[in-house]
Amino acid sequence: MDKIIKGYKDKVILVTGGAGCIGGNLVKRLSQIGAKEVIIIDDLSSSYNWNIPVADNISFIRGDILDEEILKKAFKKEPAYVFHLAAHFANQNSVDNPEKDLMVNGMGTLKVLEYAQSIGVDRFVYASSGCGVYGLESKLPFQEHDISIKLHTPYQITKLLGELYTNFFQNLYKVPIVNARFFNVFGPGEVPGKYRNVIPNFMFWAMQGKQLPITGDGTETRDWTFVEDIINGLLSMGIRKEAIGESINLGSGKETRVIDMANMVNDITNNKSGIVFVERRNWDVKTRLLSSIDKAKKLIEYNPNTSFNDGIKRVHEWFADNFENIKKSADF
Repeated sequence: MDKIIKGYKDKVILVTGGAGCIGGNLVKRLSQIGAKEVIIIDDLSSSYNWNIPVADNISFIRGDILDEEILKKAFKKEPAYVFHLAAHFANQNSVDNPEKDLMVNGMGTLKVLEYAQSIGVDRFVYASSGCGVYGLESKLPFQEHDISIKLHTPYQITKLLGELYTNFFQNLYKVPIVNARFFNVFGPGEVPGKYRNVIPNFMFWAMQGKQLPITGDGTETRDWTFVEDIINGLLSMGIRKEAIGESINLGSGKETRVIDMANMVNDITNNKSGIVFVERRNWDVKTRLLSSIDKAKKLIEYNPNTSFNDGIKRVHEWFADNFENIKKSADF
C-alpha cells in the first residue's frame, strides 16, 4: 500500500460524487496521503453540506455532472486521476425516475469521459455495480465475465451502459480506464433516506425504536462490504497497471442474511421493536448476492479485512456522533 500511496502524492485528483459515503471517505483518504488537491463535484442531491470533507487540499464544486460549466471548471485544473462516483442512485429511484437515471448515469458518464479524454488523464476509475450487472442466470459467486443483459431496473441498465462507454473510450482513445463493480457498500457517511441503502435506514429507525421492515422472508443474502475496504480497492485500481481495461469486483466475498443484519442492528441499538416482514418489491428478484474477489486479489492485491460486525459498530458510532444532523437531513 505504501507504493500506492506514493502514486497520489502531489497529484490533482477529481472525485465526482465526492460528498457521498464512498466519495467522501475516498476524498478524506486522498487528502491525508498527500494529494496536491482533491476536487469534489457533487450536486448534494443525496449528500449534505455538513458531511462534505474539509481540508486545505480539498476543493468543493457544487454542481451537476451534466453542466458543462461545472466540468470545465474542474478539468481546467487538469486532474491526473478521475474517480467517477457520481450517479443517480439506485434501483427504486431509477424505477420511479428512469429518464433522470439515464441522463445522469448515461449522459453524465459520457460527458465526464469526454473531458477526461481531452486532457489525457493517467487513470479513469468508474464506479459500476456488482449488484447490477449480474443477472439471474449469472452463477454464484459472481465472476467478472458472467454479466447479464436481462436486467430488472434502469439503474442496472445504466451502470452497465457506463462500463460500455468506458470500454469504448479505452478502445478508441486509449483512455486508461478501470471499472469497479461495488457490492453492497456500507459505512460511516451515508445519510438514510427513501432511496438510500438498507443499513443506514435500519440504523436510523432502530435508534428511534421503530420496527425494521424486511422485504421478503429475511433469508435473502447480500455481500455487504465496508467502505474502507472499497477505498483500498479504488486506490489500488488507480495506480496498478494490471487493472487498466479491466472490470473488477469489489466485495467482501461473503454472504450475510438480511435477517441477521437486522437483528444485529437491533441488538447494537437496544431496539426492542423487532422486525416486520413486508412484500418484496417487484424488481427485487435476486435472493442471493455474492462476489468472487479472486480477480481483485490477483490484479490489485485487494484484501477486504473489516468484519461485518466491526463495520456495523462503526456505522452505529457515526450515527451516534452525528444523529442531530442525520435527523434533519434524512429524506423519506
